[in-house]
Amino acid sequence: MEKINPNNVNFSSITDEENTDLKKRIFNTIQKDKRRNRNVWYKSLAAACFVGCIGLGFYYYNMTSETNSITDFVNSSTIDSNTPTSDEVVLTLGKGNDLKIKEDVAAINYSKSGKNVTIGNGQTFNQNIADTDKAVFNTLWVPYGKRSKLTLSDGSKVWLNSGSKLIYPIAFNEDKREVYIEGEAIFEVTHNKKKPFYVISDTQVVEVLGTVFGVTNYPDENSTNTILKSGSVQISYQNIKATSSHSDKMKISPGTKASYDKNTKSIVSEKVDVDNYFSWKDGFLIFKNNDMKFIMKRISRYYNLEIIIENEELATETFSGYLDLNEDILSVINSIKESTNMEYLQTDNTITIK
Repeated sequence: MEKINPNNVNFSSITDEENTDLKKRIFNTIQKDKRRNRNVWYKSLAAACFVGCIGLGFYYYNMTSETNSITDFVNSSTIDSNTPTSDEVVLTLGKGNDLKIKEDVAAINYSKSGKNVTIGNGQTFNQNIADTDKAVFNTLWVPYGKRSKLTLSDGSKVWLNSGSKLIYPIAFNEDKREVYIEGEAIFEVTHNKKKPFYVISDTQVVEVLGTVFGVTNYPDENSTNTILKSGSVQISYQNIKATSSHSDKMKISPGTKASYDKNTKSIVSEKVDVDNYFSWKDGFLIFKNNDMKFIMKRISRYYNLEIIIENEELATETFSGYLDLNEDILSVINSIKESTNMEYLQTDNTITIK
């Protein structure tokens, strides 16, 4: 039906009956237009809602399927509250199951998929992880008096010293490989140019492609140290709990130790004898002009006992030498005693140096 424009009609030239009929037709036309506009509006709203639902669904899918980062996992409240109290090495699997390992030097190996874990001479566990885009993290806890050797799913090897914790994904599925260290570890990283390897601690990130280096980051020490044996690394200093941005960066060459002071936020590097920092992996300690306090702290961790130095002057005295950690603790203490006039007293799990 042709639409009638009321502005083009001369109402004075038509009869009252025609006028009434015309007004009715105009009214009906206006009502149809309103209904048509209302239908268009409803359809547009429905389409917008449909698109919005798709968008929300897509967003939700991405959020739930996106791989969670290792820093998010580390910063979660459960990781510290679930710290094992065992005197044995403990491997915490992704679902929260704890495996206790009795060996003093525990060997742990992952398959390429990360789902199979072999402990010791052949005890194998299947983690039964469902196929998902989310990373699954395991945690290896090494108490004082123990050590561990770990082979990751990419073939990289990690030696963990006493009193250390390593968090890592069971498989490196993304375009990078990330692990988190607290304590002391030596890394022998498998080369993969397409997947750089990152060792993260609370104050720094070490980026490598394939190399051998060590990281020391104990919570009760004021510095974080990185010692490079071979290859090349770049260190980014940051606080992962405060910011995701990197601040100062430093590249070091083999035979170099980079130290970050947690109190002053200062960074220094120096040439060192790398073997002095890697020898614990083979069961002995090498010291070169280290003070007694530093030496005793290392021994204390290795043998899992408390060593108290009562004489402050003796605590700052420096020593150089070689200690065989395969010997018992008293033999090690007596080796140090030969170099000084110190005396000591042993009670239960404490040695007091006078």
